[in-house]
Amino acid sequence: MPVIRTLQRAVGRMLQGPACGCGTAAWPRQLLGTSPWQIPADASFHSASFSEADRPRILITGGLGQLGVGLANLLRKRFGKDNVILSDIKKPSDHVFHSGPFVYSDILDYKGLREIVVNHRVTWLFHYSALLSAAGEANVSLARAINITGLHNVLDVAAEHNLRLFVPSTIGAFGPTSPRNPTPDLCTQRPRTIYGVSKVHAELMGEYYYYRYGLDFRCLRYPGIISADSQCGGGTTDYAVQIFHDAVKNGKFECNLKPSTRLPMMYIDDCLRATLEVMEAPAEALSMRTYNVNAMSFSPEEVAQEVLKHIPGFLITYNVDSVRQDIADSWPLNFDDSNARKDWGWKHDIDLPELVTTMLSFHGSESRVAQAN
Repeated sequence: MPVIRTLQRAVGRMLQGPACGCGTAAWPRQLLGTSPWQIPADASFHSASFSEADRPRILITGGLGQLGVGLANLLRKRFGKDNVILSDIKKPSDHVFHSGPFVYSDILDYKGLREIVVNHRVTWLFHYSALLSAAGEANVSLARAINITGLHNVLDVAAEHNLRLFVPSTIGAFGPTSPRNPTPDLCTQRPRTIYGVSKVHAELMGEYYYYRYGLDFRCLRYPGIISADSQCGGGTTDYAVQIFHDAVKNGKFECNLKPSTRLPMMYIDDCLRATLEVMEAPAEALSMRTYNVNAMSFSPEEVAQEVLKHIPGFLITYNVDSVRQDIADSWPLNFDDSNARKDWGWKHDIDLPELVTTMLSFHGSESRVAQAN
């Protein structure tokens, strides 16, 4: 360890500043973050359990999207309200604003992001800012800026301040040459959307920062996520959320994918729990940086049949969006998530029948369910 002690003494002298009073010397770039020669090979980044004193201080970027508010609620129950900071560039609702800490954060503003991490003593960062698949194809330059440049800012801040970083990936990280049924963790990807390309980039950059700087990077490839209390955000699997809104309100739904289009899906509660579980997993339990997670796979005609059991007379029609259909046809039919189940004990709770009952009940169809029964 003599080399490390020599470096520590050199850094100490730098922090004391030069005798001439010219100002504090800047850190060399290679000392930012946690490069491999600074961390013993057997080091564990965090403990799986937390005392009051060392609970993580958490920042969520893109927090007003489909998952951010629900994740904040879950994490606040686990770690305390004041330890979880939600952020976005949009104005929050009164309910969200008063439910816990909220700050403005633009991930394209590196200095602003760094100030938040420093001022709030952040130790965990969940990076949810992204432009999704269909929305990204409509504005490639914006998707490139948010999904790639924004990611680079987050990676650099996380490495510099030794954060535990979670970045979600997606079924969209795979392409038409990927094995589709099932799709394993490691295989050919080659996506054909800017969203998918940016997510493969995120996976590889996160893994690179793990090996190069010791960054504790963790990533899950989400299937389509279905939630009752959020609006659609421009994704290809949005139909699986909108169908329940329209079924309750109008008794009918127009689907923009073909009836037989099968895709992996998951209820939001399972998704958020998986995210917390992988972040709390001991470092030594993780055999890879990016895992598939899955719960179920279904097609529009299959979910419509389940809705019919609760709402007699429900009608589904099809007006196929060629852009979304092409995207869906390049994605997995089913995820192989055996590594997540083996390494850190992942197990989903909600299957299709429970999903449909939960979504319809949330949207106020209790009376129709009772009539059907």
